[in-house]
Amino acid sequence: MPFVNIQILKGHPQARKDEIARRVTEAISEVAELPPEAVWVVFEDVTGDDWFVGAERVSELKKRATAK
Repeated sequence: MPFVNIQILKGHPQARKDEIARRVTEAISEVAELPPEAVWVVFEDVTGDDWFVGAERVSELKKRATAK
């Protein structure tokens, strides 16, 4: 049973997560020749303060990007 753990920045709408889960499930189901109900997808929402690119918080990168 494939288990997919997707870490995503907090704030994405549920509809977007639903679509991601649908597409990931479809792809794994097709390639692994498994029924869709055998694929588990879990989302972990991570805040921008807990997500870093290099040594910089994503929340700070976003602030700078919107300030331009």
